[in-house]
Amino acid sequence: MIAPDIIAERHLLVTVRSQPAHRQRVQELLLELIAPVRSELGCLYYHLFTHAEDPNAFVLAAGWANDEAVAAHPTHPAVPGVLELVRPLLASPWEILPTRRVSTNPT
Repeated sequence: MIAPDIIAERHLLVTVRSQPAHRQRVQELLLELIAPVRSELGCLYYHLFTHAEDPNAFVLAAGWANDEAVAAHPTHPAVPGVLELVRPLLASPWEILPTRRVSTNPT
């Protein structure tokens, strides 16, 4: 049986594709978000990856305690400013894949 707190968790995989000429700047901006977002109430983890086959694509993996934490994230003081700077540097809008965990950690 899955614990109630696991049911409440929300996990997002966000793909961000930069324009090739702006890859380095997009990476810098996304990295600026890591520490502030990790300090947000309800943030379980927040990691930035590069796509293994596309150097212009980044994947943000974010875990949140519940829907309320996800909803509060865009209002964190660090987020709107970075998003405003990164949007014109992207090749396409980011893609968000919301997921729920179904496995448990071994004890």
